[in-house]
Amino acid sequence: MKLRDLDIIVTAPPAPGWGGRYWILVKLTTDTGIVGWGECYASSIGPKAMEPVIRDVFERYFLDENPENIERLFRRVYSSGFTQRPDLTVMGAFSGLEIACWDILGKHRERPVWALLGGVMNERIRAYSYLYPLAHHDLDEFWSAPDMAAESALELVERGYTAVKFDPAGPYTMRGGHMPAMRDIALSVAFCKAIRDAVGNRADLLFGTHGQFSTAGAIRLGQALEPYSPLWFEEPIPPDNLLEFKKVADAVRIPIATGERMTTKAEFAALLQTGGAAILQPALGRAGGIWEMKKLAAIAEVFNAQMAPHLYAGPIEWAANIHLAASIPNLLIIETIETKFHSDLIKGSIQVENGFVGAPQAPGLGIEVDEALARAHPFDGEGLHLQMQDAPCDYQNANSFAGGSPVKKL
Repeated sequence: MKLRDLDIIVTAPPAPGWGGRYWILVKLTTDTGIVGWGECYASSIGPKAMEPVIRDVFERYFLDENPENIERLFRRVYSSGFTQRPDLTVMGAFSGLEIACWDILGKHRERPVWALLGGVMNERIRAYSYLYPLAHHDLDEFWSAPDMAAESALELVERGYTAVKFDPAGPYTMRGGHMPAMRDIALSVAFCKAIRDAVGNRADLLFGTHGQFSTAGAIRLGQALEPYSPLWFEEPIPPDNLLEFKKVADAVRIPIATGERMTTKAEFAALLQTGGAAILQPALGRAGGIWEMKKLAAIAEVFNAQMAPHLYAGPIEWAANIHLAASIPNLLIIETIETKFHSDLIKGSIQVENGFVGAPQAPGLGIEVDEALARAHPFDGEGLHLQMQDAPCDYQNANSFAGGSPVKKL
């Protein structure tokens, strides 16, 4: 069995656009006619530039190769052009192609992917969701409204979720980590109090940030949140100095989680060695794919750290996350995004039920991709999947994270 054909579909989720401006889907076909699907989570360059990168990686290393040779493919791409170091863009291309190979292998053997990764460890996988506006909420006001966040959290808990995530802590900006404004700290505390009052002990609070803060600023904010016992303090500082995470971890009595902007076991291992994080959040469409993150899970197990695969993309990466999660002993939780478009794109083939996802039983990734639907929503914009603002933190007026990107209006 050899890999013979690659197709790339860049699809744009309709309003409100949860999951990013676009999703980069890859479709691989073998000489025996088996089709595998993957998803590249790469936001450093636009999709028009990313498509040639994916094709280059495919034509150099995957074309006419047996999809079984995952390890060889990884080493070739990881070493490409005398590198052998983490590279977000190239590993993003590789990750989507690698996921598609696993889909092919599972279909070829008529087994779900988790069965090829050592078998099932978790039949039911705990899930969480970001807090998104409910139908009656104002899309602009929601991100700074503790009462609306509490309503959204309670709605998720009533549907069976046992953890909810939110980020009210101000802007993420290209200027790097900043000291939070006093009103941002106060608003973050208000969110925690309102949500805790609404859900009680029925759900964990997952306090998200997106690398917004300086080390000192993260410590100051994190200590203010301690009374509400969040399950984690997510990516409190930028990921460009991994040694600084330990300073935050040592000063704040909330477990540190991070990883959505990191790639390969090499970067994550540095955090584990320093004790900078207790919870790892790889995005499988960027971090090196399923096999590389299976290795990371084993490394993390030695350090008594847990895995919480990240999702701010489409349902194909989500499916990959689920199969990894089903196969590892140190799973904490996985992220989900429930929109009609997410579900329709895989024809409802995987669902969240009462806050958990069952280990898929169908061959491969266990999904049926609606290719026509994906092609019917092409991305025609100029922005990136996610974008950081240029303006600094506003210490006189209110700041707002606003979900990371300008929201598409319904």
